[in-house]
Amino acid sequence: MPSKNSQNKSQTGPKKLPENEVSFQKVQYLTIDADHADRRIDNFLFNFLKNIPKGRVYKMLRKGEVRVNKKRIKTNYRLIVGDQVRIPPVFIEENVELKIPLRVIEQLEASTLYEDDAFLIINKPSGIPVHAGSGLSFGIIEAMRSMPKFKDSYIELAHRLDRETSGCLILVKQPLVLRQMNKLIKDNKMSKHYLTLVDGIWEGSSQMVDAPLSKNTMRGGERVVQVNKSGKSALTELQLQKRYSASSLLNVTLHTGRTHQIRVHCAHIGMPIAGDNKYGNDGFNKTMKTFGLKRLFLHASHLSFELENFDRITVEAPLSEELQRVLTSLS
Repeated sequence: MPSKNSQNKSQTGPKKLPENEVSFQKVQYLTIDADHADRRIDNFLFNFLKNIPKGRVYKMLRKGEVRVNKKRIKTNYRLIVGDQVRIPPVFIEENVELKIPLRVIEQLEASTLYEDDAFLIINKPSGIPVHAGSGLSFGIIEAMRSMPKFKDSYIELAHRLDRETSGCLILVKQPLVLRQMNKLIKDNKMSKHYLTLVDGIWEGSSQMVDAPLSKNTMRGGERVVQVNKSGKSALTELQLQKRYSASSLLNVTLHTGRTHQIRVHCAHIGMPIAGDNKYGNDGFNKTMKTFGLKRLFLHASHLSFELENFDRITVEAPLSEELQRVLTSLS
């Protein structure tokens, strides 16, 4: 566990907030140890302040109430060993209990693709975010932690998928494994493949889209990701799987992992993804609804990776019945 630093003299480690405790009435100072290094500050706070609404945590970060080494940080800051984290006094209601719908729990319990002592890989359903935020009280990670098998166990997200994207999602059960996964993903050493249905007839077989992306650009009052030569490098490989009368099913290989990368790159080459309400084509989306599509057609279909001291893990996630029906209708 992270430890209290010398500013809280006699105490050696942080307490989990008991369910009947109303507040942290004093500033908390924590020193990050190896077990908590390389975690995003927001995820660290979600776990440490279990009963605090996610919106409150993000507000603490935005206002600079939470500081690392006496400095403001962004929500995606990754902690390192020795970081000094300041957490302000926090007041909450007593006995706050997050209520996860039973249907969500049952859906996630039935979604396991692979599990061992270190990993849990699920076929993430579309429509459920990976974590709470933006007015949502729970996501995949909160629902998992509410299950009896994980109530007192370590479990964290290894990566993220958009709310409307389905498919392979990795969670880890050990801090050391999380650090290894973070490095693996940062070094682009995980093989990740997606299936997506796009607007238009794909010519040829494969194409590499090399277009840098910039986050948080404002468009009509909405934050979007855009192709921008001053953005971060982004590389997506698109390969034809099947042509339909006015659309194409593509196999996508990610060579970088930028936010909304596949969606923006497909729109950039003039073939937006079916059901994409942010970057897509409204007319095409309306047509696809007549074929039964009610969501974004983007599915993390396959992943493969290998860590030191572990055998290679390869997992495939089948398409949902809804997406299969759409393809059948198109045929």
